[in-house]
Amino acid sequence: MELLDKLRNKLNRTHEIYMPVVGKLISLKEIADGVFSEGILGMGAGIDPEEGVVYAPFDGKVIQVADTKHAIGLESSKGIELLVHVGMDTVEMKGEGFDVLVKEGERVVRGQKLMSFSIDAIKKAGHPTTTAVIVTNSAQFESVLVLEEGNKQKEDVMMRVV
Repeated sequence: MELLDKLRNKLNRTHEIYMPVVGKLISLKEIADGVFSEGILGMGAGIDPEEGVVYAPFDGKVIQVADTKHAIGLESSKGIELLVHVGMDTVEMKGEGFDVLVKEGERVVRGQKLMSFSIDAIKKAGHPTTTAVIVTNSAQFESVLVLEEGNKQKEDVMMRVV
């Protein structure tokens, strides 16, 4: 019975993060920026986007919007802090090609549109389009498990945090 109680407890502490961007889920190590690929900011994964929309990956609130509109920080109702960073070195675009649809402090629900971005504008500026999705407070959790890589939709779970 003790083992069953431990399993139930672990299931109750498991939180799902859904795909914030439609595209191909890739491992953290495949991101072409050492800050992300080496896990310096936390554990997570990358997405090679197929469409230029960022969706809320869980219910929570917006805790940060980059002045240059290329990144959004979110906090889930379970305390997971998540960074969605669109493209690599896109800070240099100074917001061009990005349209943020939410503001700091705003409550969001899973699947809600948070941002739109131009994949073509990012490529034209000479930047990789890979979007980093990072649990920035990974150390506060037992594990961040990235699920099977490959093409995913916004309805698909990309990570489980325990």
